[in-house]
Amino acid sequence: MKSTIFRSLVILVGLPFTAAISEIRNPTKQYRYTSGAVMDAIMVKKRATWEAQEAAGLMDSTIYPSYTGAGPVLCVDGVAQVIPGDANNIFRCKNCSLRQRSGTADAAFQIDFYDFKSHADLGSVTGRGSSTWGWTSPKGREFIAIAQADGAAFAEVSPKGKLIYLGRLPHFPKANPIIWREIRGYKNYILVGSEADYHGIQIFDMTKLVDIDPVKPLTFSGDADLTGHFTRLPVGRTHNVVVNEELNYAVAVGAKPRDSECASGLIFIDLSDPSKPTSPGCAAGDGYVHDAQCLVYRGPDKAYAGRDICYGYNEDTLTIYDVTNKSTTNIISRTSYDGASYTHQGWVTDMQWQTMLVLDDEYDEVNSAGAGSKQFPITYFWNITSLETPVLTGFFRNEYAQCIDHNQFVINGTAYQSNYGAGLHVLDVSSLSTDPTGAGVSEAGFFDIYPEDDNLPEGGTVAFVGTWGHYPFFPSGFIVVNTIERGAFVVKRSNA
Repeated sequence: MKSTIFRSLVILVGLPFTAAISEIRNPTKQYRYTSGAVMDAIMVKKRATWEAQEAAGLMDSTIYPSYTGAGPVLCVDGVAQVIPGDANNIFRCKNCSLRQRSGTADAAFQIDFYDFKSHADLGSVTGRGSSTWGWTSPKGREFIAIAQADGAAFAEVSPKGKLIYLGRLPHFPKANPIIWREIRGYKNYILVGSEADYHGIQIFDMTKLVDIDPVKPLTFSGDADLTGHFTRLPVGRTHNVVVNEELNYAVAVGAKPRDSECASGLIFIDLSDPSKPTSPGCAAGDGYVHDAQCLVYRGPDKAYAGRDICYGYNEDTLTIYDVTNKSTTNIISRTSYDGASYTHQGWVTDMQWQTMLVLDDEYDEVNSAGAGSKQFPITYFWNITSLETPVLTGFFRNEYAQCIDHNQFVINGTAYQSNYGAGLHVLDVSSLSTDPTGAGVSEAGFFDIYPEDDNLPEGGTVAFVGTWGHYPFFPSGFIVVNTIERGAFVVKRSNA
């Protein structure tokens, strides 16, 4: 397939700088991606980082004390002093948007610390945290599942922001512990996928947590206590799980091997009966899918009104699918961009009117590629008013600290991002609906959960350390941030 460079833009975002970026329609498939070589190299690099931390004793979560204070620790003068005088427990926070650094804007809000529990105190033997997802009960109680290499810890987030440990769901018994564990919610259930062979996707009913006495935390069975278990993966492993709750299905993405029938693409899972998950088919046509967001389309592109659409983040492309028919592949568009290194994840800015999405590339900072040449995290902005011709309209370079961006979600014009060693960052992206270039986007606040790199020349490290994922959807405004080394934090915006 012939590559076509569609357009070039000159954009100013945050601190004044100029950057030329290009989008590429229907890019030629590159063997280094289709073969899995890029993904394999990234996983090797991650493992090397974590093994070095393990050797240095930094993966022992017991060295990070759980918080025992009664109340929150407010962000004052740019830091939250959880343990005053202990640099390893003083966390940078507050607002530090690019505009503020130039002295032209005032703080909109701060992000305060409410609680922290180590992986050990959350019942894990291995530690090594990854993703997290929550569930709010009909009575408004907030429960969180916290992924670790050996399973998922369960806790309730109290009205005061305290993590109350309730127990855990171990990994599926036939699988080995592994850090790659992704959790997503479907109604009152969570779905747990893993990169471990033989694991499958565990389906667990979160209502089982409601009556647990925290004095007696309960360890569930990794198989017998499941509502359902999806086993139709080639070797039982998947990189991620995606859910379309409105249409009662999930998707396993990145299920290796790549030469299987579904080519590590979109494997659909019917959740009409969570106790008996089945698969109506898969979309293998663009090969490996790393992450996706699947939604009923509501937006200005009339040709797709009401269709079932998946926005796929496919290593080197944004690939948009019409998945209304789940027994085949219907690709609407494939688009790459200048400097694409590892198209990782993204989120539409408004699920009820899908005109823009934000996208992160997990390796452009590592490769110093394209917009990531300065190794500061980049958020790319895409105009998706035409699903057949999405347009890369701009990007935001966050110069708080050099780091790698990972996962992000958008709620009411605010993007919440896990940026590895730089922690949780919050961007105001509300202006994208009127100015898609991103010139009006700014950083609204942050909470840096990894003080180990604060004194480096650019305030951070371009490494796979710190926070993997977070959950920002609780009605209370509490945000749970899961970290690789330490455990889980609870933070909250002061204006939430």
